[in-house]
Amino acid sequence: MRHNKKFNHLGRTNTHREAMLSNMASSLILHKRIFTTTAKAKALRKFVEPLITKSKEDTTHSRRVVFSTLQNKYAVTELFKEVSQKVSERPGGYTRIIKTGNRLGDNAAMCFIELVDYNENMLKDTSKKKTKARRSRKKSTEAAPVVEAVAEEKVVAEVEAPAEEVKEEKTEE
Repeated sequence: MRHNKKFNHLGRTNTHREAMLSNMASSLILHKRIFTTTAKAKALRKFVEPLITKSKEDTTHSRRVVFSTLQNKYAVTELFKEVSQKVSERPGGYTRIIKTGNRLGDNAAMCFIELVDYNENMLKDTSKKKTKARRSRKKSTEAAPVVEAVAEEKVVAEVEAPAEEVKEEKTEE
């Protein structure tokens, strides 16, 4: 029976798939964003999120466990120094997949996979979203005539001013 064997093999043997996911996870940690197919990104998400969770606890054991899967000491150092500090308050969901369309050559679905706390553009967008307080329309309609009256006074003053200047010029000659 095939119970609990439902995951994407990505058309590779077990060792090839593990090596590919390890390399992709190292690249994701070092570069914070990579461009890949959607199927690989979904498989990578399941691979890398437990590693990031393990990095929150900086012990020798957790470093050895993460190194045994990544096999890249620079990625492990980056993960435990910087990434774990940024995601320390986040309870999960460390990665984001953004679909970008299909590849021209073989029409494969492509996407970006990135670490959530490292995209400055998305972080700025969330800080800009502020809800507007709803205001009654009575205040805005009452204030409008006052603004119009002030604007009319300015226009009248501007129209009269050039006429006075013309009179002054004639008297000087």
